Amino acid sequence: MKNLFLLAITVILFTACETKEKRYTQDSPEIETVKKLIANYNSKTYDTSFYADSSKAFFNNSKTPILVKDIIDYHKANDANYSSRGFTGEDPEYEMVVTDKGNTWVNCWLDWKATMAGNGKAIDMPIHLTYQFVDGKIVREVGYWDPTEVVLNLQAIEAEKKVVIEEAE
Repeated sequence: MKNLFLLAITVILFTACETKEKRYTQDSPEIETVKKLIANYNSKTYDTSFYADSSKAFFNNSKTPILVKDIIDYHKANDANYSSRGFTGEDPEYEMVVTDKGNTWVNCWLDWKATMAGNGKAIDMPIHLTYQFVDGKIVREVGYWDPTEVVLNLQAIEAEKKVVIEEAE
C-alpha cells in the first residue's frame, strides 16, 4: 500500500511538472518577423520573403484576397496618395497566440500616420493586423482599419482637380 501511495505521488509530481506549449506570448520568432515586415513597410523596402507562395492578404474585407505576388503593387499604388506614411512606433502591441486548433497567429495593434500628397492633410489612425504562420512563413494576413478619412480626402482632392480643370476651360 505504501508503494502504491508513493507511485501515485510520483505520477502526480511528474504530470504536474510537465511543460506545456505556450499558447500566448509577446516574445517569439513570429513576432520578430512581423516587426521586420512593419519596418520594411515603413522604409518602403517591400519584401515578400516573409510570405508563403500561396499566402493571401485581406485588407478591410474577408472575400477578396490580395495574392502575395500582387502585394508590392498594392502598397506602391497606395503610396502614391501620400507624401509620407508609416507606422509610428508609439505604443505598439504584439502578441502571438496558438489557437485550440493549433494555428499560430500574431496580432498587432499599431498607430499609422500619413500626410496626403494632394492636400497636405495629416491622418492618424489605429490599425489592427493579424498574421497566420505555418512553418515560419505568413500564409494569411488580415488588416482592419477605418479608411473613411483617407477616402474623404481623396474625394476632396479629386473634386478640387475637377474644379481647376473646369475653370481652365
